[in-house]
Amino acid sequence: MAGPLWRDISETLRRRIESGDLPPGAQLPTEIDLMEEFGASRNTVRQALQPLIQRGMVTAQPGRGTFVTEKVDPFVTTLTENPRTGFGGGEGAAYMSEASLQQRLARNGPIKVELQMATPYIARGLGVDPGTPVISRHQERFIDGRPWSRQSSHYPMTLVEAGAALLLQAVDIDQGPVAYLEDVLGIRQVGYQDLVLGRPAHPDEAAFFRLSGPGSLVFEQRRTAFAVDGHRIRLTVTVYPADRNRFLINEGIVPEEAMSPPPRKDR
Repeated sequence: MAGPLWRDISETLRRRIESGDLPPGAQLPTEIDLMEEFGASRNTVRQALQPLIQRGMVTAQPGRGTFVTEKVDPFVTTLTENPRTGFGGGEGAAYMSEASLQQRLARNGPIKVELQMATPYIARGLGVDPGTPVISRHQERFIDGRPWSRQSSHYPMTLVEAGAALLLQAVDIDQGPVAYLEDVLGIRQVGYQDLVLGRPAHPDEAAFFRLSGPGSLVFEQRRTAFAVDGHRIRLTVTVYPADRNRFLINEGIVPEEAMSPPPRKDR
């Protein structure tokens, strides 16, 4: 006895994906095309796609279509600093250097700067009152051409008033904001505290990272940086899609060969 039509459609698409007829990144035929090919209703076609979506074989991208899932090669971010090289932390030059060590191609999007009044969330991170003027610097980051993370750094406006004018300019700061603040203001970052949490992706994040489904997860890293006197000098928030990121933390005496992420083939 023949099975339900939706299952036949689903199995046919699965075989096409596994055989390579529909390679990673390829767009599946549209609902209308599948309806015509199999003589099925729209609801039947949609039901056929659900098992493929649940198995992670395809992803539905609103407004674009359904695509064969691309194989993900996770990028490993070392959240702690390597005491020998200074690399680590997932920011700026450290992030680019770590990508190079993993034989990955990293690229940053343009800097976007805005002057805003601190929300309660930013105010808590910077230790200021809500409504205090702050500078926010935003950047999107890519690994091997694929959206990999979003980073926003928030600074008290008092730093600009004291002479750190570059924070307000939408340009890369060559030596990095941390070294820049020390060079111009003598404010040295001596430590940072990370809070990492998992949560569902916001709609704009799901669109940027090309995630599908209401259960798509991201990691949010909230880093508060401290100066010698204990003052909070910045709050950096980085959002990472959970499907393509891993994190490494080193503490204490760790052998040099274990400090870096494992080879790609071992992931």
